[in-house]
Amino acid sequence: MSLSPPTGARTDTRLHDDLHWLFARLKQGLATAEASVVREHGMSLWGYTVLMAVAEAPVRSQLALAQAVSVDKSKLVLVIDELEAAGLVHRRPDPADRRVRIVEATDAGRRSLDAAREAIASVESRLLADLDAPARELLRTTLRQLAAAPVARIEEGGQADACTPVPS
Repeated sequence: MSLSPPTGARTDTRLHDDLHWLFARLKQGLATAEASVVREHGMSLWGYTVLMAVAEAPVRSQLALAQAVSVDKSKLVLVIDELEAAGLVHRRPDPADRRVRIVEATDAGRRSLDAAREAIASVESRLLADLDAPARELLRTTLRQLAAAPVARIEEGGQADACTPVPS
């Protein structure tokens, strides 16, 4: 079943102006395409996200990792368990606090991540193929900005105006 609108369907409706619908549609399409891609490399989409964060900043506690990837701690434990069972990460006690576990990517994990990242980049390139290079970069820059402070403010019930300082 295709999730694309039928050929000739109107795209000038309020639905197509609604940010929630637009982001949900993009997420649904990307998740469908990318889930099968990362599965070929021994991980789920959450596994891919967590492995990417671990590889970028390896000396992190599980709590810091959960905050970095915006996932519940209990969900993160399950994802790390899956990655560890696949040999993509390992956990070790933090020498400064034996109660804390540090998650590190294995060599196999880094190789799988690199291969998955390459395949994901191909999916993203196909998605963005109708945009020229400056439009692609503007889209990524804008999404990075929105994913930071503005989304945190609206999650907390505040205004999403990026120019308004957040009260301390």
